Amino acid sequence: MGYESRMPMPVLQTALERLPVSGDVLELACGSGQWTQLLASRVRSLTAVDAAPEMLALARQRVPDRAVRFRQIDLFDWQPDRRYDTVFFAFWLTHVPMDRMPGFWSAVRAALRPGGRVVFLDDGSVKAQLEDATSAAGGAVVRRCLRDGSEHHAIKVFHTPDSLTALLAGFGWDASVGTIDQYHLSGVAAPSEVG
Repeated sequence: MGYESRMPMPVLQTALERLPVSGDVLELACGSGQWTQLLASRVRSLTAVDAAPEMLALARQRVPDRAVRFRQIDLFDWQPDRRYDTVFFAFWLTHVPMDRMPGFWSAVRAALRPGGRVVFLDDGSVKAQLEDATSAAGGAVVRRCLRDGSEHHAIKVFHTPDSLTALLAGFGWDASVGTIDQYHLSGVAAPSEVG
């Protein structure tokens, strides 16, 4: 199954349009800019980051808007240099190993302005049935074969809406996570109010 068939873009684009992405936005793991181009026209400012220079080059080609700021950042070794109204990521959270989740969500919290929120799209747990899981890391690694015949491995940790909502609550977030369709979920999260 190719990448395009895994991502029903009209359905996901409609889901994105319904999500509260606004103001000054930070997009994490922007990849080739597929989501960046959809965000750019609806926000005040957009900073898109990725660890791979090749992906950033593709994103710059796809989104030549000079108002979009692109930066190369390793999200596992990241300290935000400013705050945003919205932190957005699509199909990134399933690539975050469970032992890295607390640090990742702590960095995301530091990137939010007071009243800010996190908005995301990702694969749901049912999508695991379509993956070629390996025995490494307790099944959290999947094998991907590209059109050129090369084989790659990727971390894929699947969550249900309930398990992800509970996980985020444990990290001090109020989250609303729901399904988009059989295979995808979306979520909105904000730091819990300290009372």
